[in-house]
Amino acid sequence: MIVLGIESSCDETAAALVQGGRTILSSVIASQVEVHHQYGGVVPELASRMHIEAIVPVVDEAVQKAGLRLSDIGGVAATQGPGLIGALLVGFSFAKAFAFARQLPFAGVNHLEAHIYSLFLMDDPPEFPFIALVVSGGHTNVYHVTSPDQFELLGRTRDDAAGEAFDKVAKMMGLGYPGGPAIETLARTQPPDIPFPRTLLEKDSFDFSFSGLKSAVARYIHDHDVSSASEKARVAASFQKAVTDVLSQKLIQAAQFKKCSRIGISGGVSANKTVAEALVQNAAGHGIRIFTPSPALCGDNAAMVAARGYRLIEQGRLTSLKEDVYSRPKIH
Repeated sequence: MIVLGIESSCDETAAALVQGGRTILSSVIASQVEVHHQYGGVVPELASRMHIEAIVPVVDEAVQKAGLRLSDIGGVAATQGPGLIGALLVGFSFAKAFAFARQLPFAGVNHLEAHIYSLFLMDDPPEFPFIALVVSGGHTNVYHVTSPDQFELLGRTRDDAAGEAFDKVAKMMGLGYPGGPAIETLARTQPPDIPFPRTLLEKDSFDFSFSGLKSAVARYIHDHDVSSASEKARVAASFQKAVTDVLSQKLIQAAQFKKCSRIGISGGVSANKTVAEALVQNAAGHGIRIFTPSPALCGDNAAMVAARGYRLIEQGRLTSLKEDVYSRPKIH
């Protein structure tokens, strides 16, 4: 069965066609970064309007790139939440209308579960059980994944998500939005020699907290001259290293607690090569293997939505056309 996936939870309008839950026939993403860049972050109202403008052309392009006809599509899946309500409504409403008009099965997909499913689109996906980290601008969650439908939440951020902290620190230094790529590029030029704090919380907790680190960076910038490129690079490198150290320690701790030798990392921050390589190196020292999808599947995309939707449709876990979107995560 070929499933049409739709994603519009934040600032990317995406559509993809995936066969059998594993084979990507096409994946199209329309980014809004250039529009939101001037505001230093995503403006929800603008995001919603741009989704409305982009949704039909993006779906048309996905169908054309796959070389299919609309009659070849056997099911529809769309991100139901969490995310920006206005943005979600565009993709979810379009998908419901498409499914209704063509009398196709429809599945609303949890955005966090979809990110975990991006790992199953790899040529060599992790075997069960494994630890999964979803790390992005909106989420930093750790799960124990024991089957295609069992996601036990072990920990999550208590304040800022890791990606959010990257964006805010970048904004402090005038690096623009999105902050993650700018910090990664700058960090390569200087050593991480500023002793920013690593917040690990309670000994047995798998939760995260990045607000203290963000505040420490703000204080450092206030007390020191960081106007030069080299000083900004030192701050960027030191901040990035602190985030990486916390992620690494928490993930290894979770894997050891659950006796897992595999960790899957997905979400926008997983596209950061410096962070990913450090996690791989640190985990290898404990006999743990790290899995990360291709860069195209790290950020928000519709292929992961279609993959998760295929599983739900296959199981008969369909979504009523009367259901609505939701902004906050549904915790398993």
